[in-house]
Amino acid sequence: MPDIRLRHAEASDLPFLRQLYGILRAQELAQTGWPNDLRQAFLDSQFALQHRHFVAMYAAADFYLVQCGDEPIGRFYLLRERPYFLVVDIALLPSWRGRSIGTDLLAWAQRLVEQDHDAAGIDLHVDERNVAAQRLYARLGFHVSTHASPYIAMRWSCESTTQLNTA
Repeated sequence: MPDIRLRHAEASDLPFLRQLYGILRAQELAQTGWPNDLRQAFLDSQFALQHRHFVAMYAAADFYLVQCGDEPIGRFYLLRERPYFLVVDIALLPSWRGRSIGTDLLAWAQRLVEQDHDAAGIDLHVDERNVAAQRLYARLGFHVSTHASPYIAMRWSCESTTQLNTA
């Protein structure tokens, strides 16, 4: 099992976070036919906008860098508001997917909710095209709460899990 850990992201992590964003959008942008320099400029501007939005809208969130040893491999942004915590974002480098890291991060967040008597569950949003993530969330007990294309809102409720486990 790799040494996966979280640490709070710092300004010095922005180059990695920008790179991660670009990697996650690469396939989508490859279809544009744009030259590389235009693609990179677009990615840089979109990352900057997203980062400013996350920091402004979710200022109280924990912005974690996911690491394997000292190597950054992803990000996990979690807002611990009550009654429902919010997974603002979860993203791993493609080479690190399929290793149960996402499962472990979400299970950890679920345990945090279960330990917080004022918390009722976790909300998150997933792109409707990301079927693999939807399957993961469903396997962990998340259910679709709303669907407003292109995103699906999903919720995990602590009470329903407790009822299921005690029945």
